Amino acid sequence: MTDADLASELHTIIDLIRYGGSRFNEAGLTFGHSYDNAMDEATQLVLHALHLPHDLSPVYGQSRLTSAEKAKILELFRRRIEERIPAAYLTGEAWFAGLSFKSDPRALVPRSPIAELIERGFEPWLGGREVRRALDLCTGSGCIAIAMAHYNPDWQVDGVDISDDALALAAENKERLHATNVEFVKSDLFAGLAGRHYELIVTNPPYVTDAETDALPREYDYEPELGLRAGPDGLDLVLKILRDAPLHLSQDGLLVCEVGESEQHLVKLLPELDLAWIEFKVGQMGVFAVECRELIAHNARIAELAAARG
Repeated sequence: MTDADLASELHTIIDLIRYGGSRFNEAGLTFGHSYDNAMDEATQLVLHALHLPHDLSPVYGQSRLTSAEKAKILELFRRRIEERIPAAYLTGEAWFAGLSFKSDPRALVPRSPIAELIERGFEPWLGGREVRRALDLCTGSGCIAIAMAHYNPDWQVDGVDISDDALALAAENKERLHATNVEFVKSDLFAGLAGRHYELIVTNPPYVTDAETDALPREYDYEPELGLRAGPDGLDLVLKILRDAPLHLSQDGLLVCEVGESEQHLVKLLPELDLAWIEFKVGQMGVFAVECRELIAHNARIAELAAARG
């Protein structure tokens, strides 16, 4: 059936969303970039093509579309299926912590359960302690740094990345969201942050194992591998972060770190480290909080493990 034939049978917004969801499931697409199912991705692409808000009221679902609008939507569906491009890269937009970020292959598509923590004010983990300066390590698109700054306008937030491409995208998102209390810094982890100290460090570093990275579906080929691959157990960067964070945390500072499925490897390597694994609305998702004093107490063992990674 040609696109013209399809267009003659599909009339409304709901028709196109339903059709897209069916075709995505039939094609066996992978969903892991902002949305986790076919219907939500189809909705995202349809509303983008129609220049309508992502939270459009369902009352408009029966609105009929023009032939040109249907053609544009079907072309997006075709590219999503045939080229396996993540939907956020097709639309150039991803939502994170209630904010709209520019998204393109210069950095990973914004996605992290840390968004929920930001909206909750990092409580109860902060325990009401005052934060003046916060750090987003491995900032990528800048989504965590900018969201922290947006919801906490009295904080000064630094966002750090080693990638010039990622930092350029982060700077565009800073302008897009008027995040005047954010500064982006090029640095290999903490190497370029001499003299800077924070009450809160948040990081979503690369933590995908080599084997998992090699086996990722085609959608992930569009993302920079630098933001994913992290050694045989996914902990090459995490161990360095745990080792060096106390040098940049205040005495009663807090580190929040995402390690995803590499949680199992970290717990085996450092069973003595008191990590608080955070529960989210959908359950545990490989994010922990740890106090600076706990990192100091076990620094020798952490440093030994980190040194073994080279």
